[in-house]
Amino acid sequence: MKRRDFVKSASATVFGASLPFSGIHAQSRYSKYAGQTVTFSVPSHPHYDAMMKILPEFTKETGIKVETDRLAMGRMKEKQLLEMAKPQGDYDLGCYVVMWKGEYVAKNLIRPLEPFFQNPALADPAYDIKDIIPVYLENLGLVGGPKGYLAGPGAKLYGLPYGAETSVLAYRKDIFAKHNLKVPETYAEFGDLLRVIKDKEGIGALASRGQAGHQAVHAWLLHLNPLGGSVFDDQWRARFNDKAGIAALKFLQEVVATGPAGIAGYGQGESNTAFLQGQAAMYLDSTSLAGLVNDPAKSKVVGKVSWALHPMGTRRASQSGGLGLAIAKNAKNADAGFLLMQWLTSKAQDKAVTKVGGAPTRNSTMSDADLVRQYPEFITFKEALKYSNPDWRPIIPVWDKINVQALGVGISEALTGKKTAEAALNDLVAPVTQIMREAGYKV
Repeated sequence: MKRRDFVKSASATVFGASLPFSGIHAQSRYSKYAGQTVTFSVPSHPHYDAMMKILPEFTKETGIKVETDRLAMGRMKEKQLLEMAKPQGDYDLGCYVVMWKGEYVAKNLIRPLEPFFQNPALADPAYDIKDIIPVYLENLGLVGGPKGYLAGPGAKLYGLPYGAETSVLAYRKDIFAKHNLKVPETYAEFGDLLRVIKDKEGIGALASRGQAGHQAVHAWLLHLNPLGGSVFDDQWRARFNDKAGIAALKFLQEVVATGPAGIAGYGQGESNTAFLQGQAAMYLDSTSLAGLVNDPAKSKVVGKVSWALHPMGTRRASQSGGLGLAIAKNAKNADAGFLLMQWLTSKAQDKAVTKVGGAPTRNSTMSDADLVRQYPEFITFKEALKYSNPDWRPIIPVWDKINVQALGVGISEALTGKKTAEAALNDLVAPVTQIMREAGYKV
């Protein structure tokens, strides 16, 4: 059975046959929890900016209050780990980055969702989990299957995607027309364009992340996967320093060399801003940018941007990642937290958050005629999702440690000129292997 068919099949089994289709009237479902407060850990992020616009409707509809604790992404994880380790923490519902899911489950910090969805007093029979984009559900929600994070035997749902993303290429159609440039379809064409744009236009060719830690690794992975590489082989041995890994890092070095000023220190926010402020002609990263491009309050490139598929290397591959929602194991108001999660990720609210600049999670939203008119780039995004790889990065419990403390340091050294691409990656094999051995992997 193909992986995505398995996701659909598992969804039908867990959330279809046993779901209480007779249901409970929505008002009755919420009445028991009216007056409770859900404390919700959220990041500073464009999708959650959009969410804040629709959140008051939840309280109006249900009587359940919501208190958000909004922090920068790095600080958010630090506080979540602190709160969720207590006998009873402050958080009922939390947003997490995809690479934290395995760690949170391994540390027994979040709850599996099946019991909530099978509770007729809580589950909405119209929820239709099969409508959620399968690769998003697998990538952000499943833990315990093949490799510990993919769909297959043993996989359980611990979260729901909310702020999920894949990678696409955004480009300045005015600049491309001015210089009669062709939109790159392959990595060879992509690489050639970097110097051409820098020389002809004088601005950065491609906005990218480059900051030490997770941000630099994310940028490198964007090129590693299409160029045929991966972090580990099937036996969990490091292979990131092979021909594909080195080619991806050399490509990223060229991106930095031809990019906007300060790119080696850019996180996602700075990369977004550089493109939105007209400091770069291309952007290859998250689809979450789409809600900002035509917002005149945040963008100087309104009406000047077109979209294309992530260029092809030895294979066609786009990123899978982004953000999800989970119920804290020690939540005070877990049921009310689930009701908020279910409401936010429902068909109606997925469309509502997308209309105000959020990222869609459901197939029905991506196919909605009114929204496609508002966001014609959804046609490209749907095509990109065919190539979105749920094994984009190894989402094992120790991945964040490898990501931040090892790869993120070495890749940054290559981007700032301290080491060659070959030396940077070769020097990382020993520390990454040591982390894996300490975590119990026999490598």
